[in-house]
Amino acid sequence: MPPPLLALQNVALSFGGTPLLTSAELIVAPGDRIALVGRNGSGKSTLLKIAAGTVQPDSGDRFVHPGAVIRYLAQETVFTGFRTTFEFVEAGLKPTDDPYVARQALNDLGLTGEEDVARLSGGEARRTALAQAIASRPDVLLLDEPTNHLDLPAIEWLERTVAGLKSAILLISHDRRFLETLSRTTVWLDRGITRRMEAGFGGFESWRDDLLMEEERDAHKLDRKIVREEKWMHGGVTARRKRNVRRVRELADLRQQRRERRSVEGSVRLEASEAQQSGKLVIEASNIGKSFPDRIAVDEFTIRIMRGDQVGFVGPNGAGKTTLIKLLTGALEPDSGSVRLGTGLEMVVLDQKRDDLDPTWTVAEALTRGRGDQVIVNGKPRHVASYMKDFLFLPEQVRSPVSVLSGGERARLMLARALALPSNLLVLDEPTNDLDLETLDLLQELLADYQGTVLLVSHDRDFLDRVVTSTVGFDGEGRWIEYAGGYTDMLAQRGKPLPISVERAEIAPSQARLASGGRQAEARTGEDQLGAASSRQETAVPQQKRKLSFKEKHALEKLPGEIARLQAEISELEGKIADPAFFNSDAAAFRTATEQLAVAQGALFDAETQWLDLEILREEISSSS
Repeated sequence: MPPPLLALQNVALSFGGTPLLTSAELIVAPGDRIALVGRNGSGKSTLLKIAAGTVQPDSGDRFVHPGAVIRYLAQETVFTGFRTTFEFVEAGLKPTDDPYVARQALNDLGLTGEEDVARLSGGEARRTALAQAIASRPDVLLLDEPTNHLDLPAIEWLERTVAGLKSAILLISHDRRFLETLSRTTVWLDRGITRRMEAGFGGFESWRDDLLMEEERDAHKLDRKIVREEKWMHGGVTARRKRNVRRVRELADLRQQRRERRSVEGSVRLEASEAQQSGKLVIEASNIGKSFPDRIAVDEFTIRIMRGDQVGFVGPNGAGKTTLIKLLTGALEPDSGSVRLGTGLEMVVLDQKRDDLDPTWTVAEALTRGRGDQVIVNGKPRHVASYMKDFLFLPEQVRSPVSVLSGGERARLMLARALALPSNLLVLDEPTNDLDLETLDLLQELLADYQGTVLLVSHDRDFLDRVVTSTVGFDGEGRWIEYAGGYTDMLAQRGKPLPISVERAEIAPSQARLASGGRQAEARTGEDQLGAASSRQETAVPQQKRKLSFKEKHALEKLPGEIARLQAEISELEGKIADPAFFNSDAAAFRTATEQLAVAQGALFDAETQWLDLEILREEISSSS
């Protein structure tokens, strides 16, 4: 077995007397592909900084193989002392490297090398830092959230590039697909210690759950043993004094073990406040266009969004995803075309920039918007401290200013604010930024149960595949096309990846013919979203094999129970109405019952239609696979 390139042993570190790392171990050997995982705040980034040598631990050892080259991609990059992106990337090369590789890395990421580092956007800065980390082909590459600020084309380029490197890789990411693709080993940092699994991230959650169950069993055994020993001590056992002293000492040791045991943190509990149901038609846009002095953001786009649709929007940074969302929701007027909003809409927007948070507010003020100490969730008042606990905030953080929150805490705070507001249209612009994987899973489940409509901008491929019913993808020069299904389904139907950047967007011949005709994918003519899903294909792109989305699978599981409930309700109401004495005894109640019967019958028709459409779709997919 070759010696490790990098090793950490018994690393401990505390902040303000609070232990963050207590006994962390890390071994990186040649060819390793390690995913470092753990909850937000568990110390993953700190451990990576210790591995990179930028932070010194309180105790423990760090070993680097003589001559090994280590490159570290931090979450934030400092460009001080450099003028252009090329200068910055070139500075990271080894003396023997050809400067051409710096140009090539920048070019692959859609940069020229002449960009002024003082004027870079968040995405451009991230791509520049990635180019520097990768260009020198180091022995060990440490990546802290490498997909942050990157759009989907850049993420997929990075995934392909890292997979082809000979470097040993240690990475932190909240992008589930990225972790599953690249990792062969998983290191879990939990309550200050590390545990290693010699398998990729795909098997992590079941392995973690088994460990936690075993830990819980051990904790119960320890508690029972302490109870037995305490019972013995209080019972005044009259054995030899030497034996009694030993057992008392053992009891003290057991109690010390229990004190040192750090319990598992609680789970986030997500619940959305839902408003009254909106009309069946939510948004209808016809041939809308929007231009800016330097580019066309949207060109001749048509779409119809029905109640219950969950639509994803994807494309490179700067393509106009947020602009398109604003046009569809009425926040921005189109230069041409028209947008019609449905009736009874109550919209809640979660903005990616977190710019709705006043840094001088306390966490409580941000949640209540400065109005008392109550939050109304689903029409019921809850004390703000209780609601905060659902999102893993500590009671002492009630009065903490927003300015001191971490990125993950700010993300959870914005999510808590958005979900407390009653809505039937959720507009989520990069909601997955800075959320840990467990919170992402819970958000996904919440959206699966959400009865309203969702417009979702995200660069998380796994999240899109699990949540959305259709995907609107950028196709260059302001063209946007709607595809049935999630992100993977969209790629299959396109037959090509998304453009790596707005400047490089090219039109395939079939799409050029489509654009010259001034048409997008045909808007759905039917009112049922699932019945129309199979007809939402581009006329210029042949239908490809797809799979059921997470929401569709969830609906298939829930609908039989919902149908049975409605049938029972209808049977009960019909029995009441059939009683001749009912109308004579209470005419008002009779009218109410007949109205309820009509509503239940309509709901049953909708549920049965939806279930039938989904069963047909499932059979078609099954027979074609």
